[in-house]
Amino acid sequence: MSSRTAPQLGFSFEYLMWIFTRISGLALILLMSFGMAAAFWMGARTQTDVGTLMRWTFFPNPNHVVNSDIPDITLGWATAYWQIMQILIVFFAAAHGINGVRVVIEDYVGQTWWRPFWRGLLFLIWLFILIVAVYVILAS
Repeated sequence: MSSRTAPQLGFSFEYLMWIFTRISGLALILLMSFGMAAAFWMGARTQTDVGTLMRWTFFPNPNHVVNSDIPDITLGWATAYWQIMQILIVFFAAAHGINGVRVVIEDYVGQTWWRPFWRGLLFLIWLFILIVAVYVILAS
């Protein structure tokens, strides 16, 4: 029978990432709710169909409502508020998902040179996702 190591007292990296996963999941739900409520308030209930509203809720990009009945998108839909919402959604979604993959790597990759390799590759993928997403958000 093998003995188990005692858990560390205080804050460890794993504990902070566990808390971050819960907070980022909650943040994604709240951002989605705020996005949908703001879209309804701005007239999406009468000017868009359900598919457009869902695309807008999860990634509020003005290009998603171009083919709707909204006469001028730039008046209310392509503002700094929506760009900040997009950046927050992308940050929390990418960090939440990458942290999940990191946990899988920690669980299934042994204490070999592969673990730092996969961690580094995962960090580069996360950084690439954020850079491309912020570029697309600010350029549209």
